[in-house]
Amino acid sequence: MRNALGAEDSSVRLQAALAAGSSPDPAVLEMLVERCAVEPDFFVRDMLSWALTRLPTEITLPRLRQELDSERPQARSQALHTLSKIGDKSTWAWITRAMLRDADDEVAKTAWRLAVVLVPEDEEKDLADELVLQLGRGDRTVQLSLSRALVDLGDVIEPALGRAVESSDPAVAAHARAIELLRQDPETGFDAALDEARRVVALGPERAAAAAASAGTETSECAEPAETTGPMEAAKAAGAPEGAAC
Repeated sequence: MRNALGAEDSSVRLQAALAAGSSPDPAVLEMLVERCAVEPDFFVRDMLSWALTRLPTEITLPRLRQELDSERPQARSQALHTLSKIGDKSTWAWITRAMLRDADDEVAKTAWRLAVVLVPEDEEKDLADELVLQLGRGDRTVQLSLSRALVDLGDVIEPALGRAVESSDPAVAAHARAIELLRQDPETGFDAALDEARRVVALGPERAAAAAASAGTETSECAEPAETTGPMEAAKAAGAPEGAAC
């Protein structure tokens, strides 16, 4: 099993992880955890986590707890990911502020997702306050992950999000506004919401609204009449020169 989990061919490693989960044996716990810390292939890592969920939690959870203190970012993030699959509420206490603020984006993203799953109802507001501190962080994937975590918390995020909208940091304010837009209209894509939010932050709410209204008016004025058959016919009907156009 150890040789198969460390094979050069990722398909061999995947089959080994599948076999470990299909026939759970506590003897392979250490091998699975060790491999999680170094496995480069996403699908193999996910299968390793699944195999760990098949083992008794009384031996798996304490070993995963140790990995949360590892110096390897991947070991920490994969342990958090496996904990999210297990979903044991008693592990909520293991999710520290340090994890939610981890300098490694993958660790932080996984901690955010897990925290939202495990947080007790009476601690949701505190979690929202903590997550809002990460607004504006990282690239698109990081910001999208944080947005999803905050939206999943529900209405409890409103006070903290409202404060963030007024932030003097444009990146924070735009990210907060984008989340507000997503909450108001879940069908809005994240990229579109973020672009709109950045525009509002750059121009200010009043100027942004005026610009949007002006653009809508111009579009309406330039629109082709519905009952005409083409631009030339429309121009002739209006008595305009043939070369005129909006």
